[in-house]
Amino acid sequence: MSDVLNEITPLSEKDCFYIVERHKNEFTYPLHQHKDYELNFIEHAAGAQRVVGDNVEEIGEYDLVLIGGENLEHAWKQGRCTSPDIREITIQFSADLFPESLLSRNQFASIRRMLEKSRMGLSFPMNTIMDVYSTLNRLSGMKEKFYQYMQFMVLMYKLSLSDGAKVLASSSFSHSEKSDESDRVQMVKQYIDDHFTEDLTLATLADMVCMTPSAFSRFFKTRTGRTLSDYIIDIRLGHAARMLVDTSKGVSEICYECGFNNQSNFNRIFKAKRGLTPRDFRAMFKKNKVIV
Repeated sequence: MSDVLNEITPLSEKDCFYIVERHKNEFTYPLHQHKDYELNFIEHAAGAQRVVGDNVEEIGEYDLVLIGGENLEHAWKQGRCTSPDIREITIQFSADLFPESLLSRNQFASIRRMLEKSRMGLSFPMNTIMDVYSTLNRLSGMKEKFYQYMQFMVLMYKLSLSDGAKVLASSSFSHSEKSDESDRVQMVKQYIDDHFTEDLTLATLADMVCMTPSAFSRFFKTRTGRTLSDYIIDIRLGHAARMLVDTSKGVSEICYECGFNNQSNFNRIFKAKRGLTPRDFRAMFKKNKVIV
């Protein structure tokens, strides 16, 4: 079940990026992945369903997402969308456009952080979409390639300054590498990744970094923006979602293998976090996959 459509993007070695604008009345492209980055803007598609990794959401009138993971499955599905004119602007670009020698410069610090987060899919809020709307419009219609490139760089910089951009897929589903964090946070996260099937207690993890449980709990939330229990649940759910997609194991077996000790509780948490029951999540991926 693990193979999905591997898209070969139209980029050539001589292209900085590829941009296309489409108007359509339905979403038909299947669940897929590709090695290049993709910025996808969708207008007039309220009710459509966006799938990025193990994140499934219904979108509103506007949607703007940056996909940066080579193995990150994604697709937009029809859902409840009934619009007769869906507008889509897709920009695809290679990682070579932002080499390490460029991203290490101070002026590109915010773009570097954005690209790192995009490995799990990054959704931009409405205020950011409105801020870059005119730039997107200009880009899709520009004939002069050099100025189009300059506008693209302005677009990327504006997006990198967005305060409300939201990471979509879980790290354990997308196999995303850890971003720069303190040594103590990295140590604890690595331990959780390696032992998520086991009983993980606050006291055990706090002792690893020589902190009291209460101090470590505050420290972890301050550094990650999430409680320790929420983080552990998300890691377990990410692994469970990946197993639902990539294996034929039963839901009950996956539940216990991923550290949950009660299937009804697992089903409840999974639906609350993913919007679908484990069985419905598996069925959706199976329906949308294209074996290659």
